[in-house]
Amino acid sequence: MEEKLQELAAVMEHLKPHDVLVLGSVHITSTVVTTWMVMAVLFTAVFLATRNLNSKPRGVQHLLELLIGFIEGMLEDAMGKKGKKYLPLVATLFVFILSLNLSWFIPTVKPPTIDLSTTAAFGVATIVLIQIFAIQHKGIKGYLHHFAEPTPILAPLTIVEEFVKPISLSLRLFGNMFGEKMVVTILFILLPLIVPTPIMLLGVLMGLIQALVFTILPVTYIQAFIQGH
Repeated sequence: MEEKLQELAAVMEHLKPHDVLVLGSVHITSTVVTTWMVMAVLFTAVFLATRNLNSKPRGVQHLLELLIGFIEGMLEDAMGKKGKKYLPLVATLFVFILSLNLSWFIPTVKPPTIDLSTTAAFGVATIVLIQIFAIQHKGIKGYLHHFAEPTPILAPLTIVEEFVKPISLSLRLFGNMFGEKMVVTILFILLPLIVPTPIMLLGVLMGLIQALVFTILPVTYIQAFIQGH
């Protein structure tokens, strides 16, 4: 019992990223290394899955086309045919975040999405790209006019909202994934013989849901710029 209490007390420390390599003032953490590993696996998988494409999809190609078709349909429902333009961003976010979320199935690996620096990077990069897309679509004048809709009085609030969006995106993903990982770790300590299988299935579901939520929100943000409030 005392051993389990000690393990529970160390849960927070266990979930923190740790330094893998230090090069002068540069600290390469476990989060960075895991992200590189996931990127390498994704690049390899995409290369192998797309090097022999067929007009009649089968196997992995069929699964990839189903995924792309699902995301494309979501974009068309939100923005019509012009939504396809944003497919590379939205599909990349979904696949990359889902892969990072599920990396916790690798023994001893902490998923990068339980590190706030990772989710903050996703949030900031996503919102910056959305601003660029909005300027390309509406022009500078139209882009600035967007902040004065529906009335110029609300312009300060609309501008503040854009700064809050990356914070909201990053904290939502971080909070949900960190909380889930913490609960799973505690349950594994307390009930190691009973919990693993159902918790692993729940982990897949939660990883999928969080990736989907993070993907849907940028779609609504892009839609607001293109179609107005």
